[in-house]
Amino acid sequence: MIVGQRKPIQEIIGMLKGIKNILILGCGGCATVCSAGGEKEVEILASIIRIDRKKKGGPVETKEKTLARQCDTEYLEELKDEVDKYDAVLSMACGVGVNFLADMYPKTIILPALNTSFMGVSEEQGVWSERCAGCGNCVLDKTGGLCPVARCSKHLLNGPCGGSQNGRCEINPDIACVWQLIYDRLKGLNQLEKLQEIFPMKDWSSSLHGGPRKIVREDLTL
Repeated sequence: MIVGQRKPIQEIIGMLKGIKNILILGCGGCATVCSAGGEKEVEILASIIRIDRKKKGGPVETKEKTLARQCDTEYLEELKDEVDKYDAVLSMACGVGVNFLADMYPKTIILPALNTSFMGVSEEQGVWSERCAGCGNCVLDKTGGLCPVARCSKHLLNGPCGGSQNGRCEINPDIACVWQLIYDRLKGLNQLEKLQEIFPMKDWSSSLHGGPRKIVREDLTL
């Protein structure tokens, strides 16, 4: 899932300066799962905004709404008859949702309430960690299903580096050296021979170097 967290409240307050009628829009997808932008978080943020304006003596009206997702046209179309009623939409989705809202409603101010952090997993209650960098050229078949691009601090494809100690990362000792984890996993699977293969220099054109990426499935298009 895409993991994010709410921006500092003063940053959000600053974005909304002079805006009186706000739609605070939650997302029932990833933002809800990581407790950053679901119905509960929408209500809390709306209350904070109203309290802040009341203290400052400024008028504000908020409407709270949560869509199933903000990354699909069918759900964003639910706003088409009401989006013009607001001075701005404050999105509590990831950056994808903010972008898509801006694409669909070009005459409406769209503002981000979250900082999008990474694609990751929930390790335990209240703890999320990165697992995928979306590089567009997956090598997990060669590394035991563990990603060196996202999980190595140096993004090494032929690791480990010379600085890891006792299975811990040189850059951040609080995290495990993923190349140690890769070795241990491949050893347990009797696949250590995979480590004898030398990765060539990575072609980053499948990542962000070629501009925004797009996937088209001809078998699914109408």
